[in-house]
Amino acid sequence: MNKPTVHDIAKEAGVSLATVDRVLNARPGVREKTIAKVNAAVERLGYVRDTYAANLARQRQYRFVFVLPEGPSQFTETLRAALQEAYASQIADRVVLRTVSVPANDPHAIVRALRALDTDRLDGVAIMAPETPQVRDAIARLKEAGLAGVAVATDLPNSKRDYFIGINNLSAGRTAGLLMGRFAGGQGEVLVVTNSMRSRDSLERRLGFDEVMKSDFPAMTVLPSIETYDDPARMASVIADVVENRPGVVGLYSMGLGNAPLLDALREAGRAGDLVVIAHELTPKTREALQRNELAAVITQNVGHLVRSALRVLRAFCDEQSIFEAQERIRIEIVLRENLY
Repeated sequence: MNKPTVHDIAKEAGVSLATVDRVLNARPGVREKTIAKVNAAVERLGYVRDTYAANLARQRQYRFVFVLPEGPSQFTETLRAALQEAYASQIADRVVLRTVSVPANDPHAIVRALRALDTDRLDGVAIMAPETPQVRDAIARLKEAGLAGVAVATDLPNSKRDYFIGINNLSAGRTAGLLMGRFAGGQGEVLVVTNSMRSRDSLERRLGFDEVMKSDFPAMTVLPSIETYDDPARMASVIADVVENRPGVVGLYSMGLGNAPLLDALREAGRAGDLVVIAHELTPKTREALQRNELAAVITQNVGHLVRSALRVLRAFCDEQSIFEAQERIRIEIVLRENLY
């Protein structure tokens, strides 16, 4: 059977097409009794509105902003490139999109940027930032103003965000633990580094990593997490100290986005290719390191899927439509040197 149309609704309700259009688009000038008749006809016929076509007819535009961390992160650069690619595709049809850069480790600067957004000229916000009480309050303000809000890559579960788009970071950490234990032979010490433990993704990855190491590889010792705060000099100092004072270290787990300074520091210390190193996110730097056997594995996600999902979900919330969960689920991918191509 064909799907019911507005013509069928008009016939079923005994009203004109113009009246059906006014009711479906919540425009004034229709009596309550007539609205009830049209809605009853919609219910009986099982009519599902084509939001895309309706928005096209109204020349609806979606105004979105992506709030992303600034700094020397190749993952963020890859994310920005994916945004540009998506913006030129059909998924961004009638979308006005811009990005705002914020300091990753300065919650007050992040809040200032969120408060500076003109909520009257926006429909939705996608945010990649650490969760702090100040950030949660700023997101609550955006929601009170009627904006759709999604967290991207790193979750903000205690905020009023509508949706999280990214991998399950607890599972990603567990994956890293299994790979580390097997590649390192279940013996020795493991160093863990990240940009900042303020990031929810690092917290969840560390939790998952520790669970697997404790249960499956009890002979291995996982050292406390080292935070480098996007400081290459601090990263170099940490690696140099480990090389000199921790001869039992056999593996290194990089939970955050500072892989470029990490790899540089390992090369400078003469340990590149000497340790089992597992990192996150496939970038030009981590790809090169895989090819050179300086990384054992990279746990990653499809950044293009991440961006397209964010746009779809923001539009769905703006249109009060349901979300196709299976389509928006971001999968964990394991990249080795042998499956790079």
